[in-house]
Parts: sequence; structure tokens; C-alpha cells
Amino acid sequence: MQPKYWLRTLLMTALILALVAVSGTAGNALAQQEGPQAPAQNQPEPTKPPSGVPAQPPPPQPPPPQVSISVQSNLVNVDAVVTDQDGNLVTGLKRENFRILDEGQPQQVANFSPSDAPITVVILLEYSGLYYGYFGAKGAFWADGFLNDLKPQDWVALKTFDLHPTVREDFTQDKRAIDQALRTLGFPTFHEAVLFDAVLETLTQLRDIKGKKSILILATGYDTFSKHTLDQTLNRLKETDVTIFSVGMAEEIDLYSPKGGGVNYLQAKNQLETFSRLTGGYAFFPRFEGEMPDIFNTVAQYLRSQYTLGFFPSTPPDGRYHRLTVEVVDDQGNPLQLANKKGKMKKAVVTARAGYVAPHPSSGD
Repeated sequence: MQPKYWLRTLLMTALILALVAVSGTAGNALAQQEGPQAPAQNQPEPTKPPSGVPAQPPPPQPPPPQVSISVQSNLVNVDAVVTDQDGNLVTGLKRENFRILDEGQPQQVANFSPSDAPITVVILLEYSGLYYGYFGAKGAFWADGFLNDLKPQDWVALKTFDLHPTVREDFTQDKRAIDQALRTLGFPTFHEAVLFDAVLETLTQLRDIKGKKSILILATGYDTFSKHTLDQTLNRLKETDVTIFSVGMAEEIDLYSPKGGGVNYLQAKNQLETFSRLTGGYAFFPRFEGEMPDIFNTVAQYLRSQYTLGFFPSTPPDGRYHRLTVEVVDDQGNPLQLANKKGKMKKAVVTARAGYVAPHPSSGD
């Protein structure tokens, strides 16, 4: 290299570091493990992660709907997707069309936010050396395809896990940054996959972000070295309002192995299914590459079309897990009926989190 080139590079680097020091930019959202920090003055959206915010945000773009989960300690938020029996989304519903049952007891819907909101999602990618890194490489290729279904106003972050969870790109509206992070992944370093640890850490990092938020897991479903157990993970999922969508990457094991995937794979698959069921999401287990565009389009549309419902439980705080039922009714108060492909009227399908953990009696003031 020529000396002039290195001198110019050194001077530019020093100038950039000086500007960063003066600007006082806040740290990355996913990297924060403690409580919320004071937002930087130049953030276009105070409740959004500061990382990756465009230097010149479009003036006409309104901020996404913000639903605070901390205004009242006993407010419970439920994100729900309504479809017909064939999986077609139902939009345009009103507050009066929803009923929430807490342990069978009807609740009054206090907060209501319609669908078609921007997406805030963490792509949580298993990038381990399991099966010689084959599934990690395939998952990175699949994750890149999901970016095609995002809109300019959507927020996305990329996080991988092997022996440790690692934030590769913090929340950004620049999809090219996520694409670049995926392309620069090297060969998986560790054979282990800490699925439980990665999920729990990501839930903690999303805790102080307001509004709709979700995780898209691309993984085999195996956990080989987590410090936390499956029970600890499931208990935490019962408390969260984060929706989890899971895409299993290892159906080829069951498809091509002479004896199938076996008990271990069935357990791994069940874990991903349970993560999604408890949080009101879906789990997909594609066997062929051609299925992926439809799956990612479905995930994006479901995330964008969630109704956010909030209620203050009429049941006393008891520290127990409460099962929730969300129903959708017509203007006469009867179960909403929709025509299926054969023209027969069938009840609408509601997908929402399975329940919530009530506060302990001693925790309230």
C-alpha cells in the first residue's frame, strides 16, 4: 500500500471517531441488558431502537402504533390474527367484534389497535456446526429471502446462536445491512446450539420495546448446551407478549433418513411448535426450498395484520398462569361465520397467545 493511502485512511478514521465521541450516540438496543436508557436527541422514534435509524427519516412517515405494556402493572396485551378456515386473513374488524375470556370469565377490551402495523422482528438464526454446518448455511440463505417481504417502515434485527447468542445487526430499517451481515457469516465455529439461552436472552432484550414485537426463529429445534432448561424457557414464554414464528430447518432428517428423525428430532420439532403456540404464532416445517416464499409471505402478512387487544383482568392477582380464549363475533354477537372454499359457512379462526402469568398478590401496591 502507498503511504499516502494509509495516512489519508488514518486521518479519516480519527475524524470519524472524534465525531462519534461528540455525538453521544446511544448504545444498540439488542446489546442492552439493563433497563431502558435515555433516548438520543436525534432519534426519530423515541420508543424504537436507536441503531440503524436513517440519517434523514422520511418526514411523512408516521411512527408505528405504540402500545405501552407498562402504563398499568395489570394491563394484559394480546396480539391476535383472525383467518377463515382456509387461512385467509380477515381484516377490518372492530373492538366490538372481539371477546376475551380469562379462565372462562369475560373481560372488557380496554385497548384496541387495528391491523396493518409496521413489523418489528428479530431474525434468530441457528448458525452452528451441527451436521457439518449444513443447516446453518441453509438458514442464512433462507433468512435473506425473508427480507423481500419487509416494507421500508419495518424494523428488523439479526441475531445468531451457536455456543453463544450474538447480535449480528441491531434494529434497522435498512434491509441491505441485514443482507450484508448474512453474507459475511463465516463457517460456523462451534458445534453446539444454545436455543433456549438465545430465546430467553432475546426476550429480555425486547422487554422494554413498546408495541408489537416478534421473533422469527430459523433453527433445527435442537438444544445441545444451554444453561437454561426447556421448563424455564416455557415459563418465560407464558409471561411474554412477544409473538414467535418458527421455521424448522431439519425436515430433511426425517425425509431422507432410513429411520426418520427419531425421538430426538420429534422433541426438537415439538419445542419449536410449543414456542409458537404459547405466544400466538405459527410453526412451519418445510421440506422443499419452493415452500419458503409462501411461508415468509405468510409470516409477514400475519405480523402486519395482528389486532392488538388489551384488558385489565377482573380476576384478582394470584401469581398463577391464566389461560386466555379470544373469540370473534359478528355485529349481532354471534360467532363470526365465514364461507370456506366450498361455500360452506365455518367459524372464524383466532390465533393468539395461550395465556399470561398474573402478578403475585404481594407485588402490587
